[in-house]
Amino acid sequence: MGHASTRAALIYQHATQDRDRAIAQAFGEAFKVALDGNKDEPSGTQRARKIY
Repeated sequence: MGHASTRAALIYQHATQDRDRAIAQAFGEAFKVALDGNKDEPSGTQRARKIY
């Protein structure tokens, strides 16, 4: 990894894993809010299937 020691590499990997987990959790929460949206309006699929 290019670190001065094995210990330094392990510290870096642990910090990276924690940050990756935090980013994934934030994305998950943002997607959930976006997907929940407004339940009163039909989805794009429901609008496309509507017979005119």
